[in-house]
Amino acid sequence: MGRKLLLTHINEPGIHTLEVYRQKGGYRAVEKVLKQMTPDEVVEEVKKSGLRGRGGAGFPTGMKWSFLAKPEGVPRYLVCNGDESEPGTFKDRYLMTHIPHALIEGMIVSSYALGAHTSYIYVRGEMMPQIRILERAIQEAKAAGFLGQNIMSSGYNLEIYVQPGGGAYICGEETALLESLEGKRGNPRIKPPFPAIAGLYGCPTVVNNVESIAATVPIINDGGEEYAKIGIERSTGTKLISASGNIKNPGVYEIELGLPVEEFIYSDEYCGGMANGKRLKAVVAGGSSVPILPANLITTTAAGTARLMSYESLSDGGFQTGTMLGSGGFVAFDEDQCIVRNTWNFARFYHHESCGQCSPCREGTGWMEKVLHKIESGHGAQSDIDLLVDVAKKIEGNTICPLGDAAAWPVASAIRHFRDEFEWHIQHPGLAKTQNYGLAQYADPLQPIL
Repeated sequence: MGRKLLLTHINEPGIHTLEVYRQKGGYRAVEKVLKQMTPDEVVEEVKKSGLRGRGGAGFPTGMKWSFLAKPEGVPRYLVCNGDESEPGTFKDRYLMTHIPHALIEGMIVSSYALGAHTSYIYVRGEMMPQIRILERAIQEAKAAGFLGQNIMSSGYNLEIYVQPGGGAYICGEETALLESLEGKRGNPRIKPPFPAIAGLYGCPTVVNNVESIAATVPIINDGGEEYAKIGIERSTGTKLISASGNIKNPGVYEIELGLPVEEFIYSDEYCGGMANGKRLKAVVAGGSSVPILPANLITTTAAGTARLMSYESLSDGGFQTGTMLGSGGFVAFDEDQCIVRNTWNFARFYHHESCGQCSPCREGTGWMEKVLHKIESGHGAQSDIDLLVDVAKKIEGNTICPLGDAAAWPVASAIRHFRDEFEWHIQHPGLAKTQNYGLAQYADPLQPIL
């Protein structure tokens, strides 16, 4: 059984309350940093841990903190990105729902390290239950003396506020989030300047994901070097994975990075294998924005080695034969699932969520949705497949924020690995309206992996 750092006590009755959280060792990290450590020492521990951003990009957290400008007389801010809008990803919601004090404690530790005295948790507007849970946790922490003025007689002051978002996927991008937090339309900003220089209200700001901030607690409690011993290569520590799709045991799992993908899918400790005795067809490993991979490439790299749940192993081979760990939104598709219909569904989402600021994204996402719908509904032409590839290439790398890339990658990878399925739809338009297309449709189906 893999080691757990964030979800150790997740099933403990009352763990959402301060009383039970404290009984299980909660807020020891706050006491440690305020009584024994300087802010720079906290940053150094996070650097030693090798913690990488758990929201998708995987940028080293301690390095990101060290970029924060510290001009005299100018406030600094920590903003927690709780706008979990990536399709297939729900682990931050799970953490905020069941153990909110893990996030609050992480906010205090991180704010102290950054010299921030006002911090915000920006939560997707539809998550009203989680917003209320966090607000209650903040009230409990303040009543216990962990927030407010002169915390634990340390001279450090901190207030944390929860801000509901407007329900826009684009606000998961950190500069669009800051615009929304300032009361503006959530459009991404042109960079530079980066938030570390000019972020919230034009002041130095760090934006981190819920899981990233919560992970600072075990790092401080156990030490950065101990945390770095967990995992593999530059993928250190544990990672929360949102597992869904055609598996027996959907849910949120905490894994040690480096776990074999095949073990994650088939072990009873995790996904429990494919539901209804079906075969695995494909996987989206890190949320809807990452390239989809067929079964043979999600369990084995192109070089023939076992694929691991880590940043390096999943990306091995680039986008030709690899993908990304991303936000950890792990969606498994069985042999009966239609890749064309799934890709169209993703394209609909990204077209709807594009802010419209960049022409390639605004126009290109619309084109991809329309062409995919044309193929799915039985009216496609062979030339439409190459048209989709061309549009995806024109979007990728040509937008202010990564939403354009997020829209292009699923389409390009689906065609790269399942082009025959797209062709089958076009060649059998009557059937395309009424049937799903599993492995049985192909002359050379993927072999079962176990």
